[in-house]
Amino acid sequence: MIRKFQSGTEPDNNREESRMKPMKQLAVAAVIASTASLVNGSLLAQKLTIGLGTEPTSIDPHYHNLGPNNQIAQHFFSRLIEQDHKQNLSPGLATSWKTLSETTWEFKLRKGVKFHDGSAFDADDVLFSVHRAGNHPNARSSFGLYTKGKTFKKIDAHTIHVTTENPYPLMPVDLSNVHIVSNKEKDKWEGEYNNGNSAHGTGPYKLVKWVKGDILAMERYEGYHGKKPHWKKIVIKPIKSPPSRLAALLAGDVDFIDQVPTVDIAKLKTNSKVQLSQGVSNRIIYLHMDQYRDNPQYVKDNNGNPVTKNPLKDVRVRKAISMAINRDLIVERVMEGVAIKAGQLLPEGFFGRSSKLKPEPYNPDGAKKLLAEAGYPNGFQTTLHGPNNRYINDAKIVEAIAQMLTRIGIKTTPDTMPKSVFFKRGKNKGPKKPPEFNFLLVGWGSGTGEPSSPLRSLLGTYSKPKGWGPSNRGLHSNPKMDKVLDEALATVDDTKRAKLLALATEIGIGEDQGIIPLHYQVNTWAGKKGLTYKARTDERTVGYDVAPQ
Repeated sequence: MIRKFQSGTEPDNNREESRMKPMKQLAVAAVIASTASLVNGSLLAQKLTIGLGTEPTSIDPHYHNLGPNNQIAQHFFSRLIEQDHKQNLSPGLATSWKTLSETTWEFKLRKGVKFHDGSAFDADDVLFSVHRAGNHPNARSSFGLYTKGKTFKKIDAHTIHVTTENPYPLMPVDLSNVHIVSNKEKDKWEGEYNNGNSAHGTGPYKLVKWVKGDILAMERYEGYHGKKPHWKKIVIKPIKSPPSRLAALLAGDVDFIDQVPTVDIAKLKTNSKVQLSQGVSNRIIYLHMDQYRDNPQYVKDNNGNPVTKNPLKDVRVRKAISMAINRDLIVERVMEGVAIKAGQLLPEGFFGRSSKLKPEPYNPDGAKKLLAEAGYPNGFQTTLHGPNNRYINDAKIVEAIAQMLTRIGIKTTPDTMPKSVFFKRGKNKGPKKPPEFNFLLVGWGSGTGEPSSPLRSLLGTYSKPKGWGPSNRGLHSNPKMDKVLDEALATVDDTKRAKLLALATEIGIGEDQGIIPLHYQVNTWAGKKGLTYKARTDERTVGYDVAPQ
């Protein structure tokens, strides 16, 4: 399986006119060219200023597997295989790839590619990058999910082989999530990337300046191996406040913004100076529940005393929580209609979805009955933690769910905080060091465009050697689900693999309520009239994809 990829002469009796005609022709040509440039955007294509709702935690592309980081990284660093706006795969630093056997893949590398510092790209850089991605000593969320279980071998300067113990059909998808860095930077880590000293990729842009909280500036890399980007310079300004971000666009301080406030979308559609781009994302907003500890810190009895038996470990309680949530109300009121209620990991149209799982119907009476069956007729107390600046209307969602759960007897206190604090306190390091929080609202975007990524990361039994469970903050574990998922990951036949992924989802969510799906985000971007953007299912705001009409 290979996936590829004559002038005339004026009469002497009118010499003055003959001298003027070329000048007039040049002037006319200049006017035409100027007009054309205004139409095709070439005059605009000098500098693009973007207002982003989030900013990266690091420029190091292997430090933190996080959406804001990954979207910035792809400006500077290429991947072996790239993904378009719908997560279709295309050649990147690898020009072709194929299976040599059931357990061996061959990747042919692009020749003539240079890093930003002028050094040549070859197989050694690939081997170094995949090792670094899976073994970063300070990683906040490891890319080992995509590199574990794979053995990389250099065949020659532009050929590598990757072997696995079992057939592994997702090899190209996995490697489309790992950015390639220079082998010259062996001893350099996060700080050297953040100050620009080591941020030398092969991507379309070079880092010029990054002042966290203020500005991230980049300039076009003229030696880029791919299509030349429109913009000579891109300046990114983090503007966390949605109203401020929109105001900056309307005032002309920025040319383009992401995360348009849902409350303003209807009005903006009538604004002739603004152009919107919308699309359903692969990001699910969901709830994690502590399924590991017996005495969770933030779960109390009705008198406020610590519990000796964790109610969240009971599947009936988790089911009751799901039934108590009015997803229609969240979509219509909290999300202003700009969301789609969810019953599984990915929306319709994605590979490996289950045809059986639907959004949980709102049923507060049924929820109360389940609580009583589980031994909690009067409920209990808990705290729902979440970020207040990471997902669309995240703090409002937390507050709404807290109210809904309180109505069925689970007295829930909402507690939201900046994402930098939330993710640090909510980090999962396995059973020996689980997250501080017991009940969390989080989001996940599938970097692979199918369910294997969230299944492994969110619901798979935590295993550092396998790279499973890095974001399994509830520490859900079901050997039955793990076995099905293992089989899916070793199944080459697409039809069979899709059925296995659906079955694993049905076990992890349908049977276990390992996580509680809430809704899929519908993302909206806005730019000055004349700027177009293809809405990405991975939600990323990619500067070089903003194009003048």
